[in-house]
Formats: sequence, structure tokens, C-alpha cells
Amino acid sequence: MDVRNCKSCGRLFNYIGGPSLCPACMKALDDKFDQVKEYIYNHPKAGVQEVAETNDVTTMQIHKWIREERLSFTEDSMVSLECEMCGAAIRTGRFCKNCKDKLSSHFGSLYEQIPEEKKREFKEESTKMRFLQNRNTNKGKGTP
Repeated sequence: MDVRNCKSCGRLFNYIGGPSLCPACMKALDDKFDQVKEYIYNHPKAGVQEVAETNDVTTMQIHKWIREERLSFTEDSMVSLECEMCGAAIRTGRFCKNCKDKLSSHFGSLYEQIPEEKKREFKEESTKMRFLQNRNTNKGKGTP
């Protein structure tokens, strides 16, 4: 069990993945997200600074939600980001459509370069239960 301190309030909690926030702070952040999303829906031409100030959220948090593709702005909005590869203006995410397509085809071509035997091994491994995989290697280390 992984116990961590919440980045926001400092309380200890059982960490199960994602941001290092306790359940209470995670709920508060999700509530803020819903509030911001509704504000953007009702005020489509609002800028990031206005949204942040009105909803008591940092601009950094809003940019994070935009990069995660959880938030997007309309085409006539002042808000735009730059594609991380080519610098083109985008409304949400990290990459423009052209760069996404290039990355996708590049990853596809890399996958095609993998020998068929390795692909079969990977497919066979993906059907197994991972937590039983290392059971014998953990014996004698304090785990059952």
C-alpha cells in the first residue's frame, strides 16, 4: 500500500494513482473543473485569465485541463495554444491534427517493424493477470 501526503492539504492518504491529491482535494478539484466548464459554456468568449479569476482557479490549472483535452474553447474564442511539435494554433490538447496524424503513422510504422514473433508474445502476455506474474520472485520478501 502506497501512503502519500496530499500536495494540496498535506494530509496522508492511500495513493492509488493519478495526481497526489487526497480524495477530498480531488473532489474539490473536480467540482472546480465542473464550475469552470459551465462558466466557459455560458461565456464562450472569455479568456483564460478571466475564467481563472472568476472561478478562483490558477491559469496553470486551466492550461493543464486544456492540454489534457478536458476543456476546449470555441473557434471565436481568444484562447489558443501552440502545437508542441510545429507551433500551429490549436484549441485543445498538445498537438494539431496534422502532427497527431504524423505521430500515429510513425507509431504504426514502428509497430510494423516489430517481428511477428514478438507481436505474438506481446498479445499472449496481454491476456495474463499481471499481479500473479511475479509471485514466485516475491517469496521470502515479506509478501505472500
